[in-house]
Amino acid sequence: MADIRPLHSEEDYAHALVRIEALMDAKPGTPQGNELDILVTLVEAYEERNLPLEVPDALTAILFIMDQRGLTQKDFAALVGKSRASEILNRKRGLSLNQAKLLYREWGVPAEALLKDEPSHSAAAE
Repeated sequence: MADIRPLHSEEDYAHALVRIEALMDAKPGTPQGNELDILVTLVEAYEERNLPLEVPDALTAILFIMDQRGLTQKDFAALVGKSRASEILNRKRGLSLNQAKLLYREWGVPAEALLKDEPSHSAAAE
């Protein structure tokens, strides 16, 4: 097993990624498989501390889910109301609390995205 140590710098992180790539075919339970498990854990911890993922805003999350599931503006309108769907999708209006709850419950849009401050829109939210 290689010399494994904590990842304190980008250089340490880069070296760990190279080693992980070399070990990708290692069988679980072997010395190489154990080394791979340890390095992946270290890399995940480093990424959590140093490379946090930014939570998307509500509209970005909604559009992603629509794209992934093949949903249309008509499907969105069925949830939030026909008169509001276009305004929301064009960032002219924000989501109401009831609409956000519905999108969370029905489509599984992450609450973190629904609660994130949105870019300015010209009309006030419901």
